[in-house]
Parts: sequence; structure tokens; C-alpha cells
Amino acid sequence: MERGSLLKQTLGRIRENALDDTAMHGARARWDSIAKPLHSLGRLEDAVVRIAGIQGTPHVDIRKKALVVFCADNGVAEEGVTQTGQEVTAIVAGNFQNDKTCTALFCRDSGTDVFPVDIGMAADAPGVERRKIAYGTKNMAKEPAMSYEDALDAIETGIAIAGELKQKGYKMLAAGEMGIGNTTTSGAVAAALTGSPPESLAGRGAGLDAEGLQKKIEVIKKALKLHRPNPADPVDALAKVGGFDLAGMAGLYLGAAAERIPVMMDGFISLTAAYAAKRLCPRAADCWLASHMPKEPGGVYMLEQLGMQPFLTCDLCLGEGSGAALAFPLLESAVNVYYKMPSFADIGVEAYQPYE
Repeated sequence: MERGSLLKQTLGRIRENALDDTAMHGARARWDSIAKPLHSLGRLEDAVVRIAGIQGTPHVDIRKKALVVFCADNGVAEEGVTQTGQEVTAIVAGNFQNDKTCTALFCRDSGTDVFPVDIGMAADAPGVERRKIAYGTKNMAKEPAMSYEDALDAIETGIAIAGELKQKGYKMLAAGEMGIGNTTTSGAVAAALTGSPPESLAGRGAGLDAEGLQKKIEVIKKALKLHRPNPADPVDALAKVGGFDLAGMAGLYLGAAAERIPVMMDGFISLTAAYAAKRLCPRAADCWLASHMPKEPGGVYMLEQLGMQPFLTCDLCLGEGSGAALAFPLLESAVNVYYKMPSFADIGVEAYQPYE
């Protein structure tokens, strides 16, 4: 298949999709019939209604869930913008398989399957699914992080994974990442696509001090000035100052939208990838949910740009899909109420009437 053709086909499918109004009306009617104050579960009710619209039925089903963790290394790490070296990426990627990460433990609690994917690590990790585009990106402070063609390949890898998971019966997905230096690349992509200054987007990542944060900001500014990514072309921005993990997540978001699968977003890095995907196809965002309010300033800003309200406010900045994994049990509880709580008619109580 010609490079870029899968992306083009996917965007066409998404543009033909729309939330199913009939299914959403049925889901809202079900909520309004339940023996509790109207709209008292707030965003949780809205999320279930949204999922009904995505899945095309008020019989919402999120029982089979998967978190895809895109693992990749970033050449910009050699600029000293991180506390740790790239060897950590492969170690953590391997640990997703044996419940040795926070996110894996969160997923176990909610019955979510975890799929770490090597889309561009600098080393190989035994047991991690290999979809490697290259052994890490180049240092964006000196040259483009990757070629335009490699960015397309990474996006289409994410699209393909969404389709494969659909075939395996998964009803809900989440997008996560693992890669040393990826808050730096996310800050660069976010700045490139929004025009916002890097100092308002970059945060301390995994624990930079004030000096390290300033170096990170300067590196982002240098890369943007050197490569001048096209703000009208998200693929160009991902290629010049992004990472394979960001591009892969963007692809997963688009692929899931084409397959009508809801996706739970995570923090700053995941949200930046989602924003890039939205810029490629605005309607795709109808299929996404926001898990939490990130601690990173760039994450807060990207949520605003996406126009979404999250479920949780916990000052999370772990990444890896951790916030999405934590939000799943909350959403499952809401679905449990949706199905199992009696209606006003069931208990012989007059239903609440909505106020105008």
C-alpha cells in the first residue's frame, strides 16, 4: 500500500461518520428514567451518552478494554533535557508485561489489557511487540526528528493497531506512551501547532529543576527556529520536532474514530498527539474522552484547545496512560449504574421533572 494511503482512507471514513443521535437520545432517556436526581452524575452521564453515540447503540459496552502504550526514544535527550538516559525506555516497556509499572497495576484492577508497542525505541525489549520505525528519532536540536515518510509510517502504524484491536473485539481503547524526552517533543509539537510560546507549555517532566526546565525551553525554541514546522500540517510538525510515540498515538486516535471505538486520552503527551490528530480531522475528536487534568501546564492548555473536560483532578504527571487507566473504573461504575439501578417506575416513585 502506498505511503499515506491508509491515512487518507481513514480520514475519509471519519468524515462520513457522525455520532448516532438516536442512540444518544436513548441513552439520555435511560439516564433520566433512573431513580436518582436528574443529571446528578454529571460528566459521567455525558460520557455514557457520548459512547452510545460512538457505538451507535444505547446498549453501551466497554467491558473489553485495551491500553496501547507507544514506546519510543527521542534523540533530543542528548541535549540534557531529562534526568535519565534512553536505556530507561526499554526497561519500563518490558515492565508493562509483568505488572511492574503503576499503569500496569491500574489496568489489572480494571481488567484492561495492556499492549506495549515498540514503535521506535533505541534498544529492543524482549516481549514487547515490535513495530519499530527506527531506533529512536534524531536530535531535533540539530536536525529534523524524522522524515515526513517516517512520520506517516508511525501514524499509519497507530491506525492499523486500532483496526486490529477492533477485530479482536475491543470496545474501548486508551492511548499511552513511554519515551525519555517526550515531554520536550510534546512541548515542541504543541508550540508548533498552536503558536503558543514554549515557556507556557513546557513543564518539569519527570523532575527537572529550574535550570533544567530553562534548558528544555531553549532547546524547544532552537528546534522550532531551525526547522520551522508548518502549523497547517500536523504531519510536518510531528516529523520535524515530534516523536514516533506521538505520531503513533495520533494514528490510534484516528483509527479508533474510523472504527467507532471510544478512546480515553491521558496527559500532556497523549493530549498533544490527540490535538495533532484533531487538526488532521476535527470530527475524530467526537470519539475521545478526557481522563484527567494534567499537572503539566501544556496538558492543561491542550485540554482547552481540544475543548474537553476531564473526569479527574489529581495532579498526575506520570504519563504511560496512567490517568486513562485510573479513569476506567470510574466510567465502569457509571455504566454499572446505567444498567443496574432501578427506574422511578420500578420503585413506584414519581419521576423528577426537568427544569426549563
